[in-house]
Amino acid sequence: MRVAVVIVTYNSADVLEGCLRSLASGARGVELAAVVVADNASADDCLTVAKRVADLPVITLQLGRNAGYAAAINAGVDALDLDELDAIYVINPDCRLASGSIVPLAECLKTPGRGIAVPYMVNPDGSLQPSLRRRPSVRRAVIEAVIGGDLAGRLGRLGELVTNPREYERPGPFAWATGAAMLLSVPMIREIGPWDESFFLYSEETEYCLRAADRGWLTWYEPASVIEHIGGDSGTNPALAALLIVNKVKLFRRRRGRLAGAAYYLAVLLGEGARALAGRKISKASFAALLRPSGAPLP
Repeated sequence: MRVAVVIVTYNSADVLEGCLRSLASGARGVELAAVVVADNASADDCLTVAKRVADLPVITLQLGRNAGYAAAINAGVDALDLDELDAIYVINPDCRLASGSIVPLAECLKTPGRGIAVPYMVNPDGSLQPSLRRRPSVRRAVIEAVIGGDLAGRLGRLGELVTNPREYERPGPFAWATGAAMLLSVPMIREIGPWDESFFLYSEETEYCLRAADRGWLTWYEPASVIEHIGGDSGTNPALAALLIVNKVKLFRRRRGRLAGAAYYLAVLLGEGARALAGRKISKASFAALLRPSGAPLP
């Protein structure tokens, strides 16, 4: 298969080279047509790092502003000739591909109806990084508010985030997955259009996967493909955590309407409020952001 890669950068010079170096072995077995590095006006030398990796077909783009993750993906896709490609692998710059890891994802997309293929994601120490999600619902939001997302994800299908390691042992369809690594089929890209740029960061991948599913395209998980993801900022940065929570509510309300959206909002508010009372700094920021009239996160 002919595959291109789109990497979105923002002050990512310290991790980008490792990502690019891993592509040489990660792309074994496929034709790597291009690697687009789309930069959101970084203050570091991201594009200089990208240009010095001479053994890859790198294309660099400077958006000129921090336009957000979805906008940078769209710019990267627009820089490619879809007629010459079968799939586009969207990855974060803090990802490292295992040898030959694109091939299993590419094979997944050969099955009709599969539009997005996602890998088995691990932390730098090799442990599982939960990346798969079930469809968001009011019921799941209430359960996660009461018992916590990690426990809910281990008990059957109660939680949105899949945290039970056994569920990562076999391939299968899921509602959505983290946007840090997604192989997108070109036929699907043509049909469903660009990523929604109204989500500056977080929930853009949720919206994209759910919109693809609306049109009959599955998000398929393939554990034979392994990728390391450093990640983790939303778990330590209160402002990013608040943005994540606010965008979850925004997307649910947009897709399900005012009534269901209000119920979902109250469930999420309950959960963040309980965790804020327990002393979690990021939940305090999220709770405050949810109470703001504009729905905007704290600066």
